[in-house]
Amino acid sequence: MNLAYIDPIAFSLGPIQVHWYGIIIASAIAIGYFIAQKSADKVGYKEDDLLNMIILSVIFAILAARIYFVIFQFPYYMKHPVEIPMIWKGGIAIHGGLIGAFLTGLILCKQKNYSPLQIGDVVAPSIILAQGIGRWGNFMNHEAHGGPVSRSFLEGLHIPNFIIENMKIDGTYYHPAFLYESIWDVLGFIILIALRKHLKIGETFFLYLIWYSFGRFFIEGLRTDALMIADLIRVAQLVSLLLIIIGIALILFRRFKYNVPRYKDVGVLPWPTSKEKGK
Repeated sequence: MNLAYIDPIAFSLGPIQVHWYGIIIASAIAIGYFIAQKSADKVGYKEDDLLNMIILSVIFAILAARIYFVIFQFPYYMKHPVEIPMIWKGGIAIHGGLIGAFLTGLILCKQKNYSPLQIGDVVAPSIILAQGIGRWGNFMNHEAHGGPVSRSFLEGLHIPNFIIENMKIDGTYYHPAFLYESIWDVLGFIILIALRKHLKIGETFFLYLIWYSFGRFFIEGLRTDALMIADLIRVAQLVSLLLIIIGIALILFRRFKYNVPRYKDVGVLPWPTSKEKGK
């Protein structure tokens, strides 16, 4: 018996099985919220407002992430429709979740008269940290890995033995792609937190899109379970390229076109009712 192997099921309560995947995702959301709330307090946002926004955004992000995944795996789910709601087994796409969270946040910011870009700056570090933590849910499910490698390759990475053992799936060792992305995301969190006060409103969020997408583009190339378009294009790589271009373009456009204040120099900003004052 392999004592280092981790069972995806954490524990059972009668007929109910509690998966590590769900525990880790819930923990990632809670930690992300705690950090975002600290940032929001410093800016001057009300605690209940941010909490309600995050709760609703998370709910719709999970729904959108699952719908996004199912759409690109539609032939399979047409044959197995009962599995569509089984998100505890994995199968949620981060890009779908970002779309759901972004649209929900945009609507709520409009209702509450908050600047969506400033809110984006507040929560961006928390989002990427939560993504980095959440990738360990993929590890527990033995999914989102890269192609086959040798055990000596994994040992050469100087990673803990329990990771090496859990990268052995059906007798074959695989790239710990989840770990690469988790490390990249945590590093991104540190960079965003360090730079945010020096950046202009909106740039922390745009930098998040650029940083995450850059790493995801290359890591996605290693994965064996990538969502595909016509078996030719990896969806995540295509979306990542678009987000990198959009993020860079918006930073440059707003830098040259408008007088945008720095994150640390302003309090709560309202929903933009007119164009920012040009230079």
